[in-house]
Amino acid sequence: MKKINFLKVLLFSGLLFFISCSDDNEKQLPRGDYENGILVSGEGSGAGTGSVSFISNDLSNTESKIYNKVNGTDLGTFLQSLAFDDDKAYIIVDNQNTITVVDRFTFEKLDEINEGLENPRYMTVIGSKGYITNWGKGSFGDNIDDDFIAVVDLNTFKLITKIDVAVGPERITNNGDKIFVSHKGAYGTNNKISVIDADNNNVEKVIDVKFKPDEMDFTANGNLIVLSGGNESWTGNETVGSIATINTTTLEVSSEVVFPDGVHPELMVIEGNTICYSIGNDVYMMSVTGNTLPQAKVLTAVDGFLYGIELNNGKLYALDASFTDISKMNVFNLSTITKETTLDAPLGASKIYFN
Repeated sequence: MKKINFLKVLLFSGLLFFISCSDDNEKQLPRGDYENGILVSGEGSGAGTGSVSFISNDLSNTESKIYNKVNGTDLGTFLQSLAFDDDKAYIIVDNQNTITVVDRFTFEKLDEINEGLENPRYMTVIGSKGYITNWGKGSFGDNIDDDFIAVVDLNTFKLITKIDVAVGPERITNNGDKIFVSHKGAYGTNNKISVIDADNNNVEKVIDVKFKPDEMDFTANGNLIVLSGGNESWTGNETVGSIATINTTTLEVSSEVVFPDGVHPELMVIEGNTICYSIGNDVYMMSVTGNTLPQAKVLTAVDGFLYGIELNNGKLYALDASFTDISKMNVFNLSTITKETTLDAPLGASKIYFN
């Protein structure tokens, strides 16, 4: 009797092992051709449509216009940005007033958001809702103060409501139920960060920073770092740029590093404790807790027009944008400050995402 029970145990254990191995194998199966790689979006121009390219993580394989390849149609101009949730990507094409919803791993089109948008720019996702910055009609209409955040149900892809905000909502990100919006200025100029409570869609506070705030990212302790470029001399009202730290609990600027007169930073990304920003085609780095600007550049990222940067695992990815032909992406090893490779990128390449 004991032998029979022992055999049953062996058989049952073997079955469990088989099921476990099967589950592990299923988990390891790729979810699509575009998983575990780099997505590069290009705005497009009069020379061609906006598009998305895929680059394998080992940088050995590049595939252009993947949306067209999968769906047989183009996205249109201008492709502004992408946003993501667990298994979907949202492709924002601003002058089409459309957000195309795709499977983020196969790029198969699933649906489209086209209700209640007016020059959409960027999007953040909280649960089953998408929050999208919109410039409104701007200088092309009668009212430059018609900017808003569109709140969309991501189950139905229908508009829930609009949140009126100050002129020029650009980047948007969230920390829990607090949403932060940088107001770069759209067709004008602005110096605000709006804080929105996602529970009630009310603007909780408006924080003043230097003019033309754009890129934002959170530090490990939850503070928000904001890069402001400042108004350039050609505006007739030149102002200084800065890197400001906002305490996301008190909603106050806790520290600020100001750039010299006439110096206007443009791009910023953060990885770990490192801030990476650009001035022209040059890239600089500093600590998220730093209170002085670095004196020397780390490297010159491109020879042409630096239009997008990203950091990942000790590498800097820099987009050299062309609006008449294919763009290029340079990849640098930051431990040696050497360029590893240069790859093709879309027309008007502007954003880099790790998928």
